[in-house]
Parts: sequence; structure tokens; C-alpha cells
Amino acid sequence: MIELQNVTKSYHLKGVHKTILDDLSFTFPQSRNVAIMGQNGAGKSTLMRLIAGVEYPDSGRIYRATSVSWPLGFAGGFNGSMTGLENARFVARIYNQDTEAVIDYVKGFAELGHSLNLPIKTYSSGMKARLAFGISMAIDFRVYLIDEITAVGDEQFKIKSQQVFSEKLKNSQIIMISHSETAIRSYCDCGLLLAPDGVYYYDDVNTLIADYKMLA
Repeated sequence: MIELQNVTKSYHLKGVHKTILDDLSFTFPQSRNVAIMGQNGAGKSTLMRLIAGVEYPDSGRIYRATSVSWPLGFAGGFNGSMTGLENARFVARIYNQDTEAVIDYVKGFAELGHSLNLPIKTYSSGMKARLAFGISMAIDFRVYLIDEITAVGDEQFKIKSQQVFSEKLKNSQIIMISHSETAIRSYCDCGLLLAPDGVYYYDDVNTLIADYKMLA
């Protein structure tokens, strides 16, 4: 179970105060795949980072009674001075995983070759995403968070990533941010709309998508 209780989050930037979430309470339904939709700047990625624990709310609480991934493809938690393998080993220890099993999986999946022995700061954004996605797939989470990404790399790597991801979803659920109607319909069966006047839950994704399109 993932539950938000009276969560408020705001930012101060260049003298401007912007409230992203205002006293939001919501319990994510279990065993259902949830879409998060909204216009750019509505707070979708902020909400996902809060769910992941990457950021903290200004007030309120977030309860996670299940294992939750970081947003797939998110490499912000990597240490740039450490190698790809060292980062993978560090993540494995945080999640109490078999470090060598995670390393072996990442070596085979991410297809980064000798670059895994180089510091992360030498990686391109695509290489970082492949490493982050590979580590995500090496660990069995109950809930996977997806922020506009289901696969990275060339076409062959994308196909492999989608196959592995689909296999994971047989025993897991997802919370997905996407502007793609096709992706939302393919993966999700309910969702949240972050609208200018509040956050709304939809039990049906077709109604969610219809209302989202009216915001444009």
C-alpha cells in the first residue's frame, strides 16, 4: 500500500513561490496500474519523486507498506565519482540484494561493456539511463515507478527492455507518468489527473484521457 496523507509540496525559485501539491490525501489502489497525467508543470514528476522518497513533502506523510522502485531511468542518485559497477553494488546493498547477482544481471542487460568500470561522470545521459534501467530490472520491486520511460537505447535494446519489463509486470504493479495515450491504455487501468483546480482520481483511463485532452 502507498498512501499520501495531507501532503503539501511547494518550491521557492527566484523569488517565486509555487505550490505543487496542496494538502493531498490519496491511497493508491493495490493490484492496479495507475496513470498520472497533467499538463507540463502540473507536478507529475514531483509527485513521483515524493512517492519514491527522492524528495520529501513540506508537510504531511507518505506511507509505503511495499517495495517501491525509484523512477525508472532516474540516475540522479548515482555518485559521479564511482564507477557503474560500484554504483550498482551500492544500490544492491541499500535494497539488501545479492550484490554479485545484481552485478551479473547489469553486466548482461545494460550492454555497457568496459564502461561499467569507468566513473559515472564520464557517461552520456543515455548510458546513465541504461545503467539505471538495468539496476531497476535486477531488483524485484512490488511497485515500479515510470516517468515517461519504458525503454532506452537503440531499437534492439528497446525491444529487449520492453520484454523484460513486461515479464516483471506479471508480479508487480506500476505507477506511470506519460503523455502518450497509447502507453497509458497499454499499461494502466485507472489514474490521477493533476488539473489546475486540484487532483482527481479516475477509475477508468479512457475518461481520464478525455479530461486530460480538454486541458490542452
